[in-house]
Amino acid sequence: MPTNVTPQYRKIEEEYRRASDPGEQLRLLQEMMAEIPKHKGTEHVRADLKRKMAALRAEPGGHKAGASRQTSAFQIDHEGAGQIVLVGMANVGKSALLDALTNSRPEVSPSPFTTWEPLPGMMPIDNVQVQLIDTPPLNEEFMKPELFQLIRQADILALVIDLAAFPIDQYETAMRLLAEHKIAPAQHYDSFRKGHPDATGVAFIPAVVLANKADDEAADEDFDVLEELLASDLPLLPISATTLRHVDAFKAYIFETLGIVRIYGKPPGKEPNFTAPFVMYQGGTVEHFAAQVHGDLLRTLKSARVWGTGVYDGQTVSRDHVLHDGDIVELRA
Repeated sequence: MPTNVTPQYRKIEEEYRRASDPGEQLRLLQEMMAEIPKHKGTEHVRADLKRKMAALRAEPGGHKAGASRQTSAFQIDHEGAGQIVLVGMANVGKSALLDALTNSRPEVSPSPFTTWEPLPGMMPIDNVQVQLIDTPPLNEEFMKPELFQLIRQADILALVIDLAAFPIDQYETAMRLLAEHKIAPAQHYDSFRKGHPDATGVAFIPAVVLANKADDEAADEDFDVLEELLASDLPLLPISATTLRHVDAFKAYIFETLGIVRIYGKPPGKEPNFTAPFVMYQGGTVEHFAAQVHGDLLRTLKSARVWGTGVYDGQTVSRDHVLHDGDIVELRA
């Protein structure tokens, strides 16, 4: 444990150790991620927190995936390197984004309330897959409680607004509805706690705002005006489900926020496999990589050689050597 964590972090950590409910454990881990300082000295801790959250998300409701038949469309198992939920008011283009960016084919219609149940799809980012989920629209009148449980368990909340139809009103209404259901952007952790001394039960999730329908250069001026008037401290990205403008910026945000690193395994005497990387988190070590390749390797590992960042080619490293994106690792048992 680093010595420079805050007293608030230690308090949340103690609550986490006492918690037995998987949902409560996940919420507390999210709070710890939002509270812990982000610098090189906390890389190991942040990586461990992310692994713990991933393990909890792989066991919906505290049960291992596949242990019982899924009873709700809102219980969606995590797949890929991360889960991103598309959230927003009616008719902002969430389904169109899912259709454009993934292998899923939702019903896309200009009519509001076309989406009644969440629908997942897989979105490629280079040679890594992440899960994108379209959700029913936020609505003042009625929303299923299960929707908010789905959002609370996501890795990233992508709030979609329509650049051409009162986007500030959409943003403010969506943020209010999320707050009413104890969901807040992780970027607002400090300010939220100042305004709400009792933040018990609040899930803090990294968030990005997508201004959809920025289809061409003619929309750039509207986006600039929105950016100035909204004055939000959340990342605000233009995007188009129709022309795919700025999709790469959205993918880059996901990659960076998830803290993904791709590690390529190299069997002794053979070439590395560059088509199927192992996905880890920033701060992960050779020891973590060995455990991911095969559980027995953690016990039998004798040495490792690494080609990549901060080493000479084929350098022998220790078990606690931190790996970086694109590293090639040869394990010897």
